[in-house]
Amino acid sequence: MSAIPSLASDELAALLSVTRRLAAPFKLSAMLAEVTAAACSVLQAERASVWLLDAARHELVLEVASDIRHVRIPQTHGLVGACVSARAPINVPDCYADPRFDASVDRRSGFVTRCSLTLPLVDHQDTLVGVMQVLNKRGGVFEDDDQALAEALAAQCAVALSRVRMTEQVIAAEAMRKELELAAVVQASALPQMLPQLPGYRMHATFRPAQQTGGDGYDLALVQGGLLVLLADATGHGIAPALSVTQMQAMLRMAFRLGAPLETVFHEVNDRLAETLPDSHFVTAFIGLLDPATHLLRFISGGQGPILHYQAGADAFVAHKATSFPMGAMPLRKPPKAVSMDLAAGDVLVLLSDGIYEYENAAGEVFGRERVESVVREAAAAPPSLIAERLLQTLAVFADGAPQDDDITMVLLQRQALPALS
Repeated sequence: MSAIPSLASDELAALLSVTRRLAAPFKLSAMLAEVTAAACSVLQAERASVWLLDAARHELVLEVASDIRHVRIPQTHGLVGACVSARAPINVPDCYADPRFDASVDRRSGFVTRCSLTLPLVDHQDTLVGVMQVLNKRGGVFEDDDQALAEALAAQCAVALSRVRMTEQVIAAEAMRKELELAAVVQASALPQMLPQLPGYRMHATFRPAQQTGGDGYDLALVQGGLLVLLADATGHGIAPALSVTQMQAMLRMAFRLGAPLETVFHEVNDRLAETLPDSHFVTAFIGLLDPATHLLRFISGGQGPILHYQAGADAFVAHKATSFPMGAMPLRKPPKAVSMDLAAGDVLVLLSDGIYEYENAAGEVFGRERVESVVREAAAAPPSLIAERLLQTLAVFADGAPQDDDITMVLLQRQALPALS
C-alpha cells in the first residue's frame, strides 16, 4: 500500500461523508455514480469509471462513465485487465506511451486520456469484484498521495459494491423475504469474518441480536496506529439501528486507514452521524486504539459503560465511565480527550453491551456488574473465548428461561501472561 498522506480536516470530513453514504442502502447504479463523483472530486480528476468483473464470462463491464456505458472487454485486456491480473494499482503518467493502454474506448467517446490511475476493487473477503479507473489529473499527473487516497476510496467502494450485489441477489432470489431478514444479511457482512492475530494478545467477540437484526456491533481490526477496538450500541432494534452501526464502522475504518488521530476521528464521525440520524437517535460507542508495542490502549467512550479493566497483578477491576456524549446525539464543538489504559501481562479488557448487564430474570432481577466481575475473575487466565462462554452459561442459568429482550455483544481483549520462570 502507498504511504498515507497527511490529511487536512476538510479532506478527512469529505472522505468520511463519502464513506457514510457508501455504507447506506444503495441501488447499484446510484452507488457507482456516487463513487465516480467522489473520486473525481477528491482526486481532482476529469473522469472516473468503474468496471465490474463478470467472473462467469471472464469479462470486464464498463458500468459507469459519463458518455459511454456497458462496454465489455476480456478481463485481461488493457490497463484495467492488467490491474485485474496484478491485483495492484497501476499509475500511468502517459497512457498512449504504455503498450497496455487500449485507445478504443477513447475513440468511441471522443475523450483523450492523458494519465490514469487504475485500482483493483477487492472486498473484505479478498474477492476481486471490479476495477476503478481515474483519468486525467487536473494540472498534472497522479502522485503517490493521490494513489493512497484512491486506494482508501477503492477499498470502501469494493465493500459497498459487494454489499449492493449481495443485497440485489437476495432480493431477486427471495422477493418475499421480510425486510428484517435482508437487513440481517447486510449487518452480518459488516462484522469481521476473522479476528486479527496480534502477538502477545488474545481476543474474542460475540454478537447475539435480540431480533433478526440488532442495534449492536463490534470491530477488531489492525489499522494505522495499532488495533482498533470497537463496541457500539445504537438506539432501538431492526434495520435503522443496524445500518447506523454499519455506517459508523465504515467511517471508522476509513479514517484510521488514513492514519487520522483518535480524537479527530471521534469528532468527525460523531458529526457525520449527527447530520443523518433522526432526532432522539444515537449510538453509544467505545472506540479504542491499542499500541501493541507499548501496551497502551487509548480510548474515547461515547456514552458506553462500564468499561471493565481486570488487572491481573492486583486481582482487581478498574471501571471506567463514559468519557463523552453518545455519538450522533449532537455535533461537538471540539474533540473529546482520550483516556489511556496500560494493559499489563494477564490483564483483560471487558466490553459488554447493556444486553448482559440489564438482562432480567423472571423475578425482575438484573444480571448486573458484580456477576460479570465474578465470572471474569474466576476465568481470567483462560482464553477470552472461554471467558465469553462462561459468561453466557452463567447468564443462561440466571435467566432461567426468561427471554432475551436486548442485543448481547461482547468484546474481550487479553494481554497474555508472561511465562513462568523455571
